[in-house]
Amino acid sequence: MIAVDTNLLVYAHRVDSVWHRQALECLEKLATRGSRWAIPWPCLYEFYAVVTHPKIFPKPTPPATAWETCQALASSPQVRLLNEPEDFAEKFGSLIGGLDLKGPKIHDARVAVLCHVYGVRELWSCDRDFSRFSFIKVVNPLGK
Repeated sequence: MIAVDTNLLVYAHRVDSVWHRQALECLEKLATRGSRWAIPWPCLYEFYAVVTHPKIFPKPTPPATAWETCQALASSPQVRLLNEPEDFAEKFGSLIGGLDLKGPKIHDARVAVLCHVYGVRELWSCDRDFSRFSFIKVVNPLGK
């Protein structure tokens, strides 16, 4: 299974992104290939926060539109939303315990561990920070 990170969701949604067309094609390819793909819940929440943020975009996405996009992604028949299972804290601690992570890196670790827990084969992301997590294969489908 392939999972997608926040940045691909944002690029695919925001037509003002220079990566819009490529990111949208990546998501369309996943949605139409007939097999399951995944979105970690933290990435969906972060997508909503980013696209509606007026300090990130001069014309942010209206909240209702952003939420409609979240619902459309979540209701895609091939999508599996990855949430934290009951034993997540134990798995999180065992996988990232020695990495000395701080600040925003905790979000990345949460996404990486969620992917690992659900057996994700690849995490598609443009974020190089995921390279610190040897337990998950990260692929940049945009090649940027």
